[in-house]
Amino acid sequence: MKRVRLDPRTKLYMILVVSSIVMMSATTPLLWAVRLAVTAIPLALLVVEKRYASALRFSVLYAVALLLSFRFLSEESTGVFQSLLTGYCGIVVQFMPAFITAWYVVRTTKIGEFMSAMQRMRVPDGIAISLAVVMRFFPTIKEEYAAISDAMRMRGISLGGGSAVKMVEYRMIPLLFSCVNIGDELSAAAITRGLGGKGKRTSVEILRLQVFDWLLIAAFTAAAGFFVVFKYVL
Repeated sequence: MKRVRLDPRTKLYMILVVSSIVMMSATTPLLWAVRLAVTAIPLALLVVEKRYASALRFSVLYAVALLLSFRFLSEESTGVFQSLLTGYCGIVVQFMPAFITAWYVVRTTKIGEFMSAMQRMRVPDGIAISLAVVMRFFPTIKEEYAAISDAMRMRGISLGGGSAVKMVEYRMIPLLFSCVNIGDELSAAAITRGLGGKGKRTSVEILRLQVFDWLLIAAFTAAAGFFVVFKYVL
């Protein structure tokens, strides 16, 4: 399957539209269909990017939460466990589409492309640099946590040896120190690359909205307009 190279501006617009739609409750089957459609698009893009594991995990989690929430909402929630499960599933169903879209954007966008897009949109450097650091921060933290887990496994320590205190000592404390170091390193890297300087930055990344970008922008715009009209106008 051929890789689709989207413009970062298209990806940011996807996040904006999906976040706006999930903040508005779907009250009819038609509105639910729109929400499911805008959720399916980033999942399909993850498959195109050959990130099959992430697409499968997100799809299963969202589908299970959706089925459980529909089932429990159709019944009277009795008991603490069922109430908690209903609330958890509702939160997952409500915010998972925006999380999936943001995950796709973070994992498939290069920092150079992102900064070039920010400059083309005339976003202030303070905001652009902060967003760029955040985009690199969370994937790096994930890799660091995986490295800590491997180190603990090599020493024969599994989940803190069954002790919550040791779990914090062996995993969380090293991760916290790593977070501090990673933040400093990312800031130093940003300064080294000249981010925030007075001169106008150039970029080797050539950004241009292609046909597929315009199709996605049109599709998400239509979905947002359709959702708003059928929810608040008709």
